[in-house]
Amino acid sequence: METREVLKKVRQVEIKTRGIVEEIFSGEYHSVFKGRGIEFAEVREYMPGDDIRSVDWNVTARMGHPYIKLFEEERELTVMLLCDFSSSGYFGSVKQLKIEVAIEVAALLAFSALKNQDKVGLLLFTDSIEKYVPPKKGKTHVLRILRELISFQPERAGTDIRQALEYFQRVQSKRSIAFLISDFWDEGFEDDLRLVGKKHDLIALSLRDPREETIPPVGLLKLQDAETGEELWLDTYDRKVSSGIETIIKDKKRELNKLLRSSDIDHVELPVNQDYILPLSRFFRLRAKRR
Repeated sequence: METREVLKKVRQVEIKTRGIVEEIFSGEYHSVFKGRGIEFAEVREYMPGDDIRSVDWNVTARMGHPYIKLFEEERELTVMLLCDFSSSGYFGSVKQLKIEVAIEVAALLAFSALKNQDKVGLLLFTDSIEKYVPPKKGKTHVLRILRELISFQPERAGTDIRQALEYFQRVQSKRSIAFLISDFWDEGFEDDLRLVGKKHDLIALSLRDPREETIPPVGLLKLQDAETGEELWLDTYDRKVSSGIETIIKDKKRELNKLLRSSDIDHVELPVNQDYILPLSRFFRLRAKRR
């Protein structure tokens, strides 16, 4: 896209996603991601009613009268957005491509992090690592992330989630909140997913288009794999053939769900033919109740 067109699109996505953050997500995001713990802030003189367990005995001994320790929540977090830009994302049978939904969801999460003064970083991948933006704070940085998402043109077509997770582990040594946004049409990443899930707060956001899961009876149809270019002619009137493909796809979904559950990784399914706000908001509310 031309620079002017990119900036226009950035502004449109910014207005849409920041509005959602202000109205819906800021409180839910904060209640779910509260920080890593409690850190020491200062000491002050003891006042009647203060918890005796908070007395700082060293300062009390030096000053000759009681002082207590004050603590505050360690609020700053690091949020990483791991976005799959493989060619299978450039598919959409309704109003949006999967990649367009992924960009808006990533922008929504970035502005939620900005609202809560958290750092946010970006990793764009296909079957190679295509772009890495280290996490920082501030509106200027979030707008840069948004520009990268909107203007990005991937060089490769395939998907390698394993490589993306390995790279993320190398560049992000401290615990962070990581959103993996993908349609998960890949395999061989199970062990790396479990490893990342143990160290980081990993959340899988899976994009789904209904036309990928149900094949309508429209006669002879040529299908093409967006990532490999492989073509296949399919007689959609033959229910044995089409139902066999649908069964394979449903089995892959079940395997992914089983993997995420067994790895204790939160999962939000985002059907691109529906409003993504509802499943995200539901996830935040349910997760807040668990904490």
